[in-house]
Amino acid sequence: MKTLYIECKMGAAGDMLMAALYELIEEKEAFLETMNHLFQEDIKILPKREDRCGIRGTHMHVEVCHTTEQPDVRPEEHPHPHYSYSSILEKIDSLPIAEEVRIQAKQIYRIIGEAEAYVHHTTLEQIHFHEVGSVDALCDVVGCCLLLDELKPEQILVSPIHVGNGTVCCAHGTLPVPAPATAEILTGVPYYTGNIHTELCTPTGAAILKYFANSFENMPALMVEAIGTGLGTKELPTANCVRIFSGETIEQNGDQILDLSCNLDDMTGEALGYAMEALLNEGALDVIYEDIHMKKNRPGVLLHCFCPVEEQDKFQRLIFAHTTTRGVRIQRLSRAKLDSHMDVIHTEFGMVRRKTSSGYGV
Repeated sequence: MKTLYIECKMGAAGDMLMAALYELIEEKEAFLETMNHLFQEDIKILPKREDRCGIRGTHMHVEVCHTTEQPDVRPEEHPHPHYSYSSILEKIDSLPIAEEVRIQAKQIYRIIGEAEAYVHHTTLEQIHFHEVGSVDALCDVVGCCLLLDELKPEQILVSPIHVGNGTVCCAHGTLPVPAPATAEILTGVPYYTGNIHTELCTPTGAAILKYFANSFENMPALMVEAIGTGLGTKELPTANCVRIFSGETIEQNGDQILDLSCNLDDMTGEALGYAMEALLNEGALDVIYEDIHMKKNRPGVLLHCFCPVEEQDKFQRLIFAHTTTRGVRIQRLSRAKLDSHMDVIHTEFGMVRRKTSSGYGV
């Protein structure tokens, strides 16, 4: 399966994602020509090859030349220009791009708009964007949509996202990292803070990732064919870049499942039975207990919950909810299985359901 794996160890911003995707396409000049005429000469994209901590990549510099857009400026409310949600949609609708790309760009701005509306206790129609409504941010969103439309991956996987730490200054003042809108966008997405005191994941980057990602997980077995590296502007102790690995996923002896496991030594048999029943009722592939001896020779059980890869978050939550564990181990397993089907046969005892399994010469 043709896969893009996006590594976000230093967060993600719209220009970094666009730069990494740009490195993966063949028709680079055609893309630049399209983008540099798309916004009626309001912008000029200048890809620059640079280094960050010895890693070579592309910094996508978006130069705003002049703009014909008329933002809803409200100087009595705030010195920064405001861009209404409707004006952003109108701008996207005016672009000569494929309808599918237009829909994707508008959906990404809807994700941003709904997050802003939530944190400011207002409605989507009343939202006015600041930084994410500028023409260069719109360029990042549309550029990423165009590039992914050209690459046409069958799936997009994303690592847990490093969002940074500390505070960030924006149009609303000094805010904690992740900024409230970014944190709202990343609801349901695995992310972490770390020790780098700056904003690493922007609202635009978060929304692009949330819209396009099929799942957020560690990198699977992948036959890598190309790597795109998008560089950020900040000079940091760690290489400030987003890497995108393009290749074919490797099917290892069949499909993939997860084994979520934990040790338990302080639950009654009744509680253990209920936990197993709850996991199975929610669709776990199987749940088993093993007898083990733990610290100080205490008897305990080892819980194994087998589940589909895409349902990791769901079953982690269930394990924490129904057991006393404080940690869950996660292991990806490959499995080979026979193909099975059910039918009904007539016997002297009446109708009987029968399962027939075959494959691997069996």
